[in-house]
Amino acid sequence: MEKVELKFLRITYSHTHAGAYALILAEVHGDRRLPIIIGGVEAQAIAIQVENIKPARPLTHDLFKNLSDTLGITLKEVIINDLVEGIFHAKLVLEQNGHEVEIDARSSDAIALALRFECPIFSYEFIMSAAGLKVEEGEEEKGEEEKAEKPERTERKGLKSASIEDLKEMLDQALSDEDYERASKLRDEIQRREQTN
Repeated sequence: MEKVELKFLRITYSHTHAGAYALILAEVHGDRRLPIIIGGVEAQAIAIQVENIKPARPLTHDLFKNLSDTLGITLKEVIINDLVEGIFHAKLVLEQNGHEVEIDARSSDAIALALRFECPIFSYEFIMSAAGLKVEEGEEEKGEEEKAEKPERTERKGLKSASIEDLKEMLDQALSDEDYERASKLRDEIQRREQTN
């Protein structure tokens, strides 16, 4: 299967899931984003590493890294390898003394470890095609003032009653606002309608 290299982009607060966060991964050689919904504890484990915060005692992911270093285990890569009913699955590719093993992991744990080991993150093309969101050129650079000037879209029609043109317009707006979680829901609704027509 064709692998797609990803990099950590950021964590944002989820607007639709109370207490949840969206972990955003970006395609290294492309313009797609992969949003993954994670919990607050998982977001904290990633943010601590990204912000280079050193806790007084090692947290679970730090303990795993320390243990691996002591035993000569290397995390070669992390692969987000499946998407089942909206849940991302991942695996860790570990190596010790030339022997390679793959271990099943939650995607949030896999990313937290990838950041600590500074190893590459991959997914497969079929996952990016199903769940990746394309960001148009220049959208990432738009300033906050420009975003604030745009009138709030009264999307206040439910997704089910909106026309496909309205949905596409809302999708463009969500991508422009970098609300990838909402964009993924809109994309799913558009795909569902296109398949039934």
